[in-house]
Amino acid sequence: MKKGLVTVFGGSGFVGRYVVRALARDGWRVRVAMRQPHTGQELRVMGNVGQIQLVQANVRFKQSVERAVEGADAVINLVAVLYEEGRQSFEGLHVNGANNVAEAAASAGITNFVQVSAIGADKDSDIDYARTKALGEAAVRAAVPSADIMRPSIIFGAEDGFFNRFAKMATMPGGLALPLLGGGNTKFQPVYVGDVADAIAKVIGQGTTATTYELGGPRVYSFKELMQFLLKSIDRKRLLLPVPWIGANALGFVGEMTGALPFVPPFLTRDQVRNLKIDNVVADDATGFDALGLQLETIESIVPEYLEKYRKYGQFYEKSVS
Repeated sequence: MKKGLVTVFGGSGFVGRYVVRALARDGWRVRVAMRQPHTGQELRVMGNVGQIQLVQANVRFKQSVERAVEGADAVINLVAVLYEEGRQSFEGLHVNGANNVAEAAASAGITNFVQVSAIGADKDSDIDYARTKALGEAAVRAAVPSADIMRPSIIFGAEDGFFNRFAKMATMPGGLALPLLGGGNTKFQPVYVGDVADAIAKVIGQGTTATTYELGGPRVYSFKELMQFLLKSIDRKRLLLPVPWIGANALGFVGEMTGALPFVPPFLTRDQVRNLKIDNVVADDATGFDALGLQLETIESIVPEYLEKYRKYGQFYEKSVS
């Protein structure tokens, strides 16, 4: 198939790598716009020779964005951060960055545009992450009215920052418990990264139509159920310790303080704590995977395999008989 050229911003990230692979498989020429192209050489082998091009661009700088979309037929913006660090702020990336990408696409006459946001995006939210995600959506739609918005729930996959993070905590020396923030009652609808990538590739392939999709996996879980599943997957016995929200907020403050150290990402922030108070599931009336005709993977079929490294003896693990 010859589908033209698509520019992907954020193509070197966790979700981006799967999106690049899906687009290449579907026959697109892919231009990956990234701040440091020399760090993304592994992306080139996801397609045929010459099919994937790496270019330098930073969504905070309009001129680099404009160069990156020159000659493109479609644009995908995946750029996002889960916590703020230096100039990589929510406002700078989720709002101004999204606006720069959308305005550059509009100036180039590109109407086939996907903006990746998140379930819970709300311009009136007191959660900075959710508020800026919604403002980014509005900026994109103002510049490119035909843009599709993709709002996934928490995304899982081999390189994810969710199951891997808590599995690592469960295997730390002296680690006897995992925290259940707010009691562990918040609901999530985990979605496989490959399914999100396939959804993005499909809507770009058929041309965007100003649709907002909420992307959740086949089942809803509480945070406590996800931790129980994780511990079973790595065959570890750990206490699941309920932490009230006031205590979780204190943990978030400590996480921000440690995150202020050079090269130390925060294990939790107060903004993330506020986000964890709200169920992260697809709304009953939302357009989702059903509209795209995609079959979804479950956490049960994917997660245990990539968590094997956290089991005792790793790939040589044998479940103990009790």
